[in-house]
Amino acid sequence: MAGSALALCEGFGPQTPRDISNAYGRNGVRFDFAPPSSEMNLCNIHTHTNAEHMGPGFSVYAGPGEHGGFKCSGAEDLTAAELTRPGDPLPASGHGNDPAGDGHGDSNAQVVPAATGHGTDSGATGRFAGVNPGDTIEVHWVYSTCPVDPGPGLGSCLSSGCSNPQLRVESQVFLVVNDPNALDFMDFAYRSTMRNGLHQPRALPTGTGNPVVFQGSTTGPKYDAETCSPLQVTWSVRPRCARLNIATLDEWAAQGNVFEENHSHGVRQLVTAPELLAPIQ
Repeated sequence: MAGSALALCEGFGPQTPRDISNAYGRNGVRFDFAPPSSEMNLCNIHTHTNAEHMGPGFSVYAGPGEHGGFKCSGAEDLTAAELTRPGDPLPASGHGNDPAGDGHGDSNAQVVPAATGHGTDSGATGRFAGVNPGDTIEVHWVYSTCPVDPGPGLGSCLSSGCSNPQLRVESQVFLVVNDPNALDFMDFAYRSTMRNGLHQPRALPTGTGNPVVFQGSTTGPKYDAETCSPLQVTWSVRPRCARLNIATLDEWAAQGNVFEENHSHGVRQLVTAPELLAPIQ
């Protein structure tokens, strides 16, 4: 994890990701908090495999580098069926719950079919890459004050006439499972929804605690404590994990989406140096 022993970047505003349970920070750069997401345009949705942030529900360290980050608690308790992608055969030897204690997992477990109820089955060719059942993902809904349409990458949040918008990211961490009773990603996707003339997702997740709101930056593996992001972002990170049905994430890829997202991204390592963190109010 990034620490103060590194040659920290200088002259930048507060950075992200962070431990949302630790409010301490002494970065002196201040900027106005962005408006509520309902008053901004959704410009991008993307995911990271493993949580970039650390929080009460996602504090299991997954290691360094862009494939590190943090995992949700509870993955070790998943059944063999919950850990098997729709359409794949159930493993002969279980590595989830093993009620019989015989090393073969839950004998009552069944593989859930790939059908999701939205009219298009994902299938192997439409799978969302870089994520498997049992993985943790952090989903980012990115908003801009620019008059822009949703699209691929952060560039969709800017325009030639609006190059310095206020930015907000709504974040939710999910434990990805094969379970039709888990949350449906399509409920949180963008499907040309407009409210009050603004692009919006169908909904944002609820029931995972009050979001922790703070000032930070953009994330992603190209940044670290030595190479800082120059962009200023208002973050809103929910503190607990939710279970997400992987079939619906596959469906998002299979149907195509305006963001051209078909795989999950790597993580930026946790920022721990107080000089790079804003205090959480």
